[in-house]
Amino acid sequence: MQQVSAQNLTKIFGEGDTEVIALKNASLDVEAGEVVALMGPSGSGKTTLLRAVSLIDPPTSGKIEIAGETIFEGKKVLIDDRLLRRQRMGIIFQSYNLIPFLTVVQNVALVLTLNGVSNRESLKRARALLERLDLGHRADIYPATLSGGEQQRVAVARAVVNDPVVILADEPTAALDSERGKAVMDLLRQLGHEKRAAVIVVTHDERMVKGFDRIYHLNDGILTVEHLNSKEKNGDGEDRYPHPKSNNAC
Repeated sequence: MQQVSAQNLTKIFGEGDTEVIALKNASLDVEAGEVVALMGPSGSGKTTLLRAVSLIDPPTSGKIEIAGETIFEGKKVLIDDRLLRRQRMGIIFQSYNLIPFLTVVQNVALVLTLNGVSNRESLKRARALLERLDLGHRADIYPATLSGGEQQRVAVARAVVNDPVVILADEPTAALDSERGKAVMDLLRQLGHEKRAAVIVVTHDERMVKGFDRIYHLNDGILTVEHLNSKEKNGDGEDRYPHPKSNNAC
């Protein structure tokens, strides 16, 4: 089942002489349980694509479906985007966006509380997840006392604690050493497989490339599939997807 289907997404900033086309008919499909990478040079449109799919900054035109439901079509948002992100998406930002006056465990638990889970259960689930990310001993302190890498792992925990159907991660391993970066990616892959979530990761981290099911490349707003890993073969040894595949000729 496709958890994310984005078709012919175009994003235009400005108008007239200042017009910039950040996305040009970009299309991608991510199935339940898949972990795909989105790579490309700075300014190529990677973060713009994540913000479009999450409706933080909707595309100018195109169509987006999440778990079979159309959330954007033409030029119109068809759903409460805040509710969508709170209940069905987990988003990991480059800037962490942790709430400074809440402890680490409270930051992670807040997502559950906002979705109606009791405070006690929210804290219990948040602590368990922090333990998996080697942050259990930091649960009751405030974000300002954490290192950059620790703050990134807290942001990951907050994004996945609610078992979202879609996880969007903007450079989730950028501030981490190799061992902890691998642990974060392992967690994202495990969640994707266990919960049948679609995971889209923006990354420049070549260390993590082998862990992705598929790699997309963005350059000047044009999206293409650059590589398929071996697990994308079907039972006959053939590619499940055409290789290479272009997603901008629609």
